[in-house]
Amino acid sequence: MAHERRHGDRAPRGGVARLRRSSVLVALAAAAALALSACTSGGADPARSFSELDRELPKSTVEQLDQVLAEAVRLSGSSGGLAGVWAPWSGTWERATGKTGFEEGAPKVTTDTGFRLATGTTEVTCTVLLRLADTGVVGLDDPVTDYLDSMPGIDGITLRQLCQQTSGLGDFYPSLRAHFASNPERLWSEGELISSGLAAGRVAAPGEKWSSSRAGVMLLGLALRNATGRDWNSLAEQYVFGPLGMDRTEIPSPDDSSHDGVLGAYQARPGADGAPDCTASYDDSAQSSSMGGSAAGAITSLDDAQALSEAFATGSLTSEKTAREQWTVVPFGPDAPTWQGYGVGGAEYGPLRGTAGETAGALTAAFTDPDSGLTVVVALNNSTSGPDFVREVAFALASIASKADAAPEHERPMVELPWSLDQANANMAALAKCPLPAEGEAPAAEEPAPAEG
Repeated sequence: MAHERRHGDRAPRGGVARLRRSSVLVALAAAAALALSACTSGGADPARSFSELDRELPKSTVEQLDQVLAEAVRLSGSSGGLAGVWAPWSGTWERATGKTGFEEGAPKVTTDTGFRLATGTTEVTCTVLLRLADTGVVGLDDPVTDYLDSMPGIDGITLRQLCQQTSGLGDFYPSLRAHFASNPERLWSEGELISSGLAAGRVAAPGEKWSSSRAGVMLLGLALRNATGRDWNSLAEQYVFGPLGMDRTEIPSPDDSSHDGVLGAYQARPGADGAPDCTASYDDSAQSSSMGGSAAGAITSLDDAQALSEAFATGSLTSEKTAREQWTVVPFGPDAPTWQGYGVGGAEYGPLRGTAGETAGALTAAFTDPDSGLTVVVALNNSTSGPDFVREVAFALASIASKADAAPEHERPMVELPWSLDQANANMAALAKCPLPAEGEAPAAEEPAPAEG
């Protein structure tokens, strides 16, 4: 029988410094968190939701997965990418391809290369909310005004609605996307971005409909800081990173844009007609985390993203009651497919739970099936094609892995995905806005160039 290992057995791979406080309040909160961890998921170690076989997936499966990743990098116009698939009944696959950037001498991407978590950062922020609710520090249905009483325009909104994306608040990202791309190192204040979201106007009344809002998640991060007197990295360390052994994930300081060892970031410049000009691109590799903050500003690693995805999808860090509330899924809307819906902090597509998102120059997706343990993570460094593209890449990888033959003394589970590999591949091709030429084809456009200034 193949050897099984757990996340907790892994040696750290170059951790980042964590912000800690040694107050009585923190000690009491830590004790409460430990007590909570002991009573969740049947007493299982939350650092590992599923047993993992220490073997690679079957050769035929690996060949298909390799092809999808290579094609995803080409279609997205990326210089490189990395991905992982973990199928507890069969094995694992972790791959990297290409280079971290388009500049001459850029290092090759490896499975140790860091990448931007993009809107997957919201999963961390919402998990902190859920754990604080479990320990009684806040309530999911507390009005935001309980913690932000001086901010206008947020009446009637609850903490839960901010994570469900049902607050009705506008989103600052669409209107500021071009500004983030053209000036990625600019320092944005949280208040400025939240105000921009509020100025966009209400999409709907609170609780009425789903509508993504990074301003809403930033508002939540600010409310949680006010409720606890602690910063995001400190809260995330205690309630998420520490329990999961995520030693390579953080929101970097807003004025630190170096990001050594991290996948670069690119996107096509808009042309005169507003459509992407595939002959010219912005280089957003050096960027401030302030444009994403608690909604989309974290940097992570393949192992960390896997651990987060599994814990988020299974609710292993929270009480059983809270996990049920988190994943009482609501349809996106009357026109959405019945197999798509949202929970608290993430989405559900068929059996997969997680997030697909973007930040300036980067696309990241991570999904887990809480029943079979099938987990998929993929990161690309060109955001031109948008978050739906990377979601379809994840769907294609999941479709292949779901059919992987079982290892000796294991049984392949029935993973019923409401899409096929052919459909996912066709959607990838349709969503690709600036694909690079296929091998053997003459280039149709110049290689992406760094932005001036």
